[in-house]
Amino acid sequence: MKCRHKDKQLEENKMFKKLKDKKGFTLVELIVVLVILAILAALLIPTLTGYIDKANKEKVVSETRMVAMAVQTELSEAYGQAGAGKDLAGVKWENADTKGKEHIDSIKNLAEVVDLTTTTFKATASKDGALKTVSYNDGVYTCAYDASKKTYTTTKSTDKLDNTVTIE
Repeated sequence: MKCRHKDKQLEENKMFKKLKDKKGFTLVELIVVLVILAILAALLIPTLTGYIDKANKEKVVSETRMVAMAVQTELSEAYGQAGAGKDLAGVKWENADTKGKEHIDSIKNLAEVVDLTTTTFKATASKDGALKTVSYNDGVYTCAYDASKKTYTTTKSTDKLDNTVTIE
């Protein structure tokens, strides 16, 4: 009797040793891990895309601020050069005329964000050189700045603007 019991115990020890020495994962274990990863991905992807969109909108607002400062700088310089008692009424800076192109190029250089291939802007100002509005498009979003309200409004839009400053 003892011999049978010993043989059975030896056989069990061999079986446990085989299981212990076995390397790798079973198919069930791999499927469980893949299911867990799929669930995590399904939860995280919408969250991450929301953060990316929010960051892109903030980037456009920041770039709009830089364009607004560049336009205001150029307006102040032009108003100063106009001389005492004169204003800038009725002027439109655009790439069509030489003097306007100089102002537009100067704004692009000052802003350091305006890439000729993808970004565009449009601004309006008063006759005394005060900035009224700026719209800036980076190819995906358009951000509009209203100087009287000091607000920025961002919308998704691929419509290009005409790189002009209109003085009313």
